[in-house]
Amino acid sequence: MEHLCGDKLPFWDSNLTLHKHVPDLPECFQMSILPWAPCIYLWVTSPFYILYLKRNNKGYIMMSILNRIKTVLGLVLWIVCWTDLFSAFHELNEGHPKPPIYFITPLIVGMTMLLATFLIQFERLKGVQSSGVLFIFWTITVLCAIVPFRSKIILSNQENGVEDKLRFTTFYIYFGLTLLELILSCFNEKPPLFSNVVTDPNVCPETTAGFLSRMTFWWFTSMAIKGYKSPLENKDLWSLNKQDSSEVVVPSLLKEWEIEKSKALSEQRVKDQATFTKPGTGADTNHVGGNPEEAEVLLSKRKESQQPSFLRALLRAFGPYFLIGSAYKLLQDLITFVNPQFLRMLIGYTKQTDAPTWWGYALAFLMFGTSLLQTLILHQHFQYCFVTGMRLRSAIVGAIYRKALIITNEAKRSSTVGEVVNLMSVDAQTFMDLTTFLNMLWSAPLQIILALFFLWKNLGPSVLAGVAVMVLLIPFNAFIAMKTRTYQVEQMKYKDERIKLMNEILNGIKVLKLYAWEVSFKEKILQIRKKELNVLRKTAYLSALSTMAWTSAPFMVALTTFAVYVTVDKNNILDAEKAFVSLSLFNILRFPLNMLPQVISSIVQASVSLKRIKDFLSHDELDPESVDRKNNTSEYAVTVVNGKFAWAKQDQPTLENINVMVPQGSLLAVVGHVGCGKTSLVSALLGEMEKLDGQISIRGSVAYVPQQAWIQNATLRDNILFGKPYVEQRYRCVLEACSLTPDLEVLPGGDLTEIGEKGINLSGGQRQRVSLARALYSESDVYLLDDPLSAVDAHVAKHIFDNVVGPEGMLKGKTRILVTHGISFLPQVDNILVIVDGRVSEMGSYQDLLKQNGAFAEFLRNYSLEDIIEDDEMTLSVVDEEEEFPEDALSNHIDMVDNEPAVNEARRQFMRQISIMSNDVENPKNKSIRHRRCSVKKLAEPQVEKKEQKGEKLIQAETTETGRVKLKVYWEYAKAVGPLLSVFICFLYGCQSAAAIGANFWLSEWTNDEHNNQTQENVQMRVGVYAALGISQGALILGNCLLCRAYSMLKAAHATHRDMLHAILRAPQAFFEATPSGRILNRFSKDVDTIDSALPNNIDIWMRTFWYTVNVLIVCSVLTPMFLIVVVPLMLFYWWVQRFYVATSRQLKRLESVSRSPIYSHFSETITGTSVIRAYGRNDAFVLLSDMKVDENQKSYYPGIVSNRWLGVRIEFIGNCIVLFAALFAVIGKDKLNPGLVGLSVSYALQVTMSLNWMVRMTSDLESNIVAVERVKEYSETQTEAPWTVSETMPPSDWPPIGNVQFVDYSVRYREGLDLVLRNISLKVKGGEKIGIVGRTGAGKSSMTLCLFRLLEAAEGDIVIDEVKISEIGLHDLRSKLTIIPQEPVLFSGTLRMNLDPFGKYSDDEVWNALELSHLKKFVSNQTAKLNLECSEGGENLSVGQRQLVCLARALLRKTRILILDEATAAVDLETDDLIQSTIRTQFEDCTVFTIAHRLNTIMDYTRVLVLDKGKIAEFDTPTNLIGQKGIFFGMAKDAGLV
Repeated sequence: MEHLCGDKLPFWDSNLTLHKHVPDLPECFQMSILPWAPCIYLWVTSPFYILYLKRNNKGYIMMSILNRIKTVLGLVLWIVCWTDLFSAFHELNEGHPKPPIYFITPLIVGMTMLLATFLIQFERLKGVQSSGVLFIFWTITVLCAIVPFRSKIILSNQENGVEDKLRFTTFYIYFGLTLLELILSCFNEKPPLFSNVVTDPNVCPETTAGFLSRMTFWWFTSMAIKGYKSPLENKDLWSLNKQDSSEVVVPSLLKEWEIEKSKALSEQRVKDQATFTKPGTGADTNHVGGNPEEAEVLLSKRKESQQPSFLRALLRAFGPYFLIGSAYKLLQDLITFVNPQFLRMLIGYTKQTDAPTWWGYALAFLMFGTSLLQTLILHQHFQYCFVTGMRLRSAIVGAIYRKALIITNEAKRSSTVGEVVNLMSVDAQTFMDLTTFLNMLWSAPLQIILALFFLWKNLGPSVLAGVAVMVLLIPFNAFIAMKTRTYQVEQMKYKDERIKLMNEILNGIKVLKLYAWEVSFKEKILQIRKKELNVLRKTAYLSALSTMAWTSAPFMVALTTFAVYVTVDKNNILDAEKAFVSLSLFNILRFPLNMLPQVISSIVQASVSLKRIKDFLSHDELDPESVDRKNNTSEYAVTVVNGKFAWAKQDQPTLENINVMVPQGSLLAVVGHVGCGKTSLVSALLGEMEKLDGQISIRGSVAYVPQQAWIQNATLRDNILFGKPYVEQRYRCVLEACSLTPDLEVLPGGDLTEIGEKGINLSGGQRQRVSLARALYSESDVYLLDDPLSAVDAHVAKHIFDNVVGPEGMLKGKTRILVTHGISFLPQVDNILVIVDGRVSEMGSYQDLLKQNGAFAEFLRNYSLEDIIEDDEMTLSVVDEEEEFPEDALSNHIDMVDNEPAVNEARRQFMRQISIMSNDVENPKNKSIRHRRCSVKKLAEPQVEKKEQKGEKLIQAETTETGRVKLKVYWEYAKAVGPLLSVFICFLYGCQSAAAIGANFWLSEWTNDEHNNQTQENVQMRVGVYAALGISQGALILGNCLLCRAYSMLKAAHATHRDMLHAILRAPQAFFEATPSGRILNRFSKDVDTIDSALPNNIDIWMRTFWYTVNVLIVCSVLTPMFLIVVVPLMLFYWWVQRFYVATSRQLKRLESVSRSPIYSHFSETITGTSVIRAYGRNDAFVLLSDMKVDENQKSYYPGIVSNRWLGVRIEFIGNCIVLFAALFAVIGKDKLNPGLVGLSVSYALQVTMSLNWMVRMTSDLESNIVAVERVKEYSETQTEAPWTVSETMPPSDWPPIGNVQFVDYSVRYREGLDLVLRNISLKVKGGEKIGIVGRTGAGKSSMTLCLFRLLEAAEGDIVIDEVKISEIGLHDLRSKLTIIPQEPVLFSGTLRMNLDPFGKYSDDEVWNALELSHLKKFVSNQTAKLNLECSEGGENLSVGQRQLVCLARALLRKTRILILDEATAAVDLETDDLIQSTIRTQFEDCTVFTIAHRLNTIMDYTRVLVLDKGKIAEFDTPTNLIGQKGIFFGMAKDAGLV
């Protein structure tokens, strides 16, 4: 430096700078280091920056005035700098040579200004609206220029004034211009041309925010204010940034995953060739040929290598972005260690009496500056991590959804809907949580190493004692983490089990109620739950231990270190500087040490999740090539050659040697007994089954009508269009052909009525016809119709056959394959295929098969041929009759409850209904009831419907919008925990932190011993008391954790779940119709999970941080009372920021959880309809829909993350101010304070930032999580149905002895405010009579049966069974004495035995007997497991007919006096139907039987027939008399061809 500046200008002079009360820097330093610093910065960063800009081109920005001014100023600065340079040359010429520095500095600075000007333009061309690099450059430049600015003024005030006038002037011009540049760089440019900012109406302001705004998250403030003024709504949310949306994120992950999979495959192939030379068959690419044992061995050998790594795919897709965040983290870690050094200087400064005061102030402001920098950097790091997490979640959910659409049936069997939804909700979430902490994996060790390095400098080798303690803790925690992991897996297993069972209970709730089985299932769930809570309890013990270990760790380390330090050497004196600097370093250590186990357990959880997700994504996919769609050569539309199919690779083949040829445009009927493989054949044609052998080809597009209609939760019209464009004419024809027109008149919104999930507000027949209409509208080439006619009435079936399927229907000329049980249509089909036990027994036209006299002829002979012939003649007459009975002929008789109020209301005018709605809006008391009535029944006009739904969400939002409700919820939770316990727990937390304060005060006393020179005498006492205080703190923590986690909070978790379960099972049927099952499941999975594990965590951390913060404020205020002046405004600001934040963040959480359940309900809906979606080739549309729902969810999640950052920056600013003032007041009062207390107050203040931040985050987490308690509470308080048992009126055990049923002036309505469905019905039925109930749709047939079970409660009148009024006894007493065979057979997963007899009341013999009578004995005894045959979810592994027979077996077992059949035989072929009817006749001979009939021939021999019309009894007499009366019944019989 001497060389550059010459001898006259010294580079450094400490007398001039450090030890002067008015310091100044030497001129050489001012000319070299200060101007060079910003230049070095810019030249180092710009190459990287330019490269980055080349990569990320955002478009091009028009030249603006701002840009022009910046560029001109840059050029002027260059000229100013070079003026100095030329003046130096000029002086050289004049003969006054200057030192080299006068040439070098202006040259360097001038070049840098040119570079800056170039960057300004380059950024404009690349679309950067606000530049961080340049902003930092101008800031450094201005800061460095402030010193010369001051020096030059001081100089000019001295006697001799300014010598170098030119340089004096140019410097001030330079300073002014750089200041201007700095101010201008705070403003933004316009957005680039053609960017989405211009096109998007609700763009996120982040895209256009400036650098400063981004660093401090200022751009979010607008939303915070909006959210504070009024609750945020969906429309207030900004649209998602393009790079976070599913359309960008998911493909990038899938691309990487595909690469991984193909890599694994190719490795496997190489291995295969090495190990296994025997050639496999061509079809079997993913199957090892040869004998199974050999294959097993090979598989196990190969397992390790062949697995594709999902982790690598994730890293490659999201790693680079994440690394930017990691870079920020590294910076922040390094800056963390600056403050303890400043603290050391500060304590040193307070010891010196003669030090200049500016030292103290400088140190205080330096501490403030570094803290501020640390804050900004930390939150940038968090932002990057959270956004990565968010993208991860989008990508994983997208990948799982796409996979779920194409997995094989076998794979579907291994992952139930519940499990997959868990993958999407819980496991994707685990990843999201992990990304926030992932950097701690390397950052924690780094921080520990740095801290130890500084500690070593401070205390020497004694630190090793402390390190030893830490090292000892590591295996202890590793052990805990391992155990926790195993418990986690176990808990997951129970949770999956519980949700799966819950899902089934919700799906079959009607059956549970009808059979009075709730108790049995409640017990099952509570058993699983008990196991789950036991695992949670074990986890809680572990977490208590680990919490204690980690909270006491810093203290134990400090204790051992100090103790060793003082005892090792007599000369070692623990003074304030050593003690408190060490303490603040130990405090820094505390965070990484605390986080490490958390991170490790997070990683453990994530690895479990990773494996689950990877396993799911590695499932086999359906082979798209198994059905050849390209074959256009043959004249056959569908051909199957030597087909052999199974549902899973290792199963027995369900269908073998199938040969089918279906000519173009013909109609093929497939017939056969229940369970012979008709549906399997259709599935095979769709490519849903594993093709073990043979070829299938189909020409052209396919339309598919499944046996059980799959209906989306959308409008009726959308269900039919299914993504095809709307063509009025064609659409009307389709409706007409499927006889849906009359139904539309009945539905409140016509074809725009919203259908509830699973088509809940349509009757079975309507669903089936909608499904048929969908196929018809799709105008495909090949139609696969799986028994669409079974669920509708005879005459509707006829209408559909004639107008749609038959030779004259809309589909003539198309290829149709029709599975059917209806014989009457067989003469009109081109070909008939008869299937027996999975083989084609014969095929040919109707006449051919009759001549062959084989199985088919036998089958027909059982049913009188006259029927059929007569049926043919009838066709003509029916057409004439339709005029007389237009409504009847086109309607259908199967109806579910749901649909009748609609019909009746429609029969009145609509105005009344609308007026009801408007009244309700005015009268808020009824609002909730009103909402129940409309929301899922969806019976209002479509416009009103929309409002209703929104209203519902708004109502939800308002309940927790005010702070007041919150306290009530906390109180609920405290009550569940136990009020006294809660207070005691809070008290313990207080004690724990008091012990901590005590220990630190004691330390500060100890350090003052050196002043009083009594260090040695007291060592024993000092160490002893310090230890005692610390250990008591540890003990308190342990006790508290055990009390809190393992006892009280689990008690609360148990109680809340039990109450909710009980309330849900007690809720009336109407509740389930009004609440989608997804919503209830969400409460049982997500919310219960929150109460189980998230809440206790939150409360624990919150309590600790709260007390810690209180401590800091107390300590600082006691030591420097002036501090109190600052505390008040700071706390006000804190409170104010928090209020803004909490209002906004809570509402965002709320919107987020509201938009989350559609993802899952759409997903479970998709899974049930995959075969339909695939058949119509609508995969991509559904994927798009799912992506949209995920994006919609992320739209509210993203502002939620940012709100945390926004808050963090502001709160930590408060913390930094506390540091500043603690230091300032320490400097001001340094004469009164001893160094120990200064150390104490500042080292505490340094910690407060962390705890303030944690506290608000925990407060908000707590607020959003406590909502779970409220949501669970809400469902525990649903209104219940009548009590299950009433002890006073309990009927005798043999009731009803005879089975007389009497309706006395009975009327019923569905809900308050709706019309009566049955009016003043009075009738008597004697024990043992058989009553058939018929009537048009909506006449109230099903309602009558539901009244018997009291699923509907009477409006007036009574039903009396054997002298007992059913309204007076308990529901279970009533329902257990009646038996119903419902319309839709519902089975639960579990053994067949459990399905028949959940309470285990009957012996095995009785069960077998029932099976024999219901014709299932042969099927069951052929199974290896016999009665323990596992039924899969919803009984999927039995055919619909078999399920119906299981329901019959249930009825036979219960054998009660009164039996109700709700058209139980719709899904069975005629032969089985006959068997069932005869079983019922013989077995229930002395019982009273009510049958809701579709096929009139089943009730022609009943004692009496009841004809209902519009809720009244129209006719009631014996069948023969009724036919004689020529009334309604006669008309129906005529239609059915029985007269």
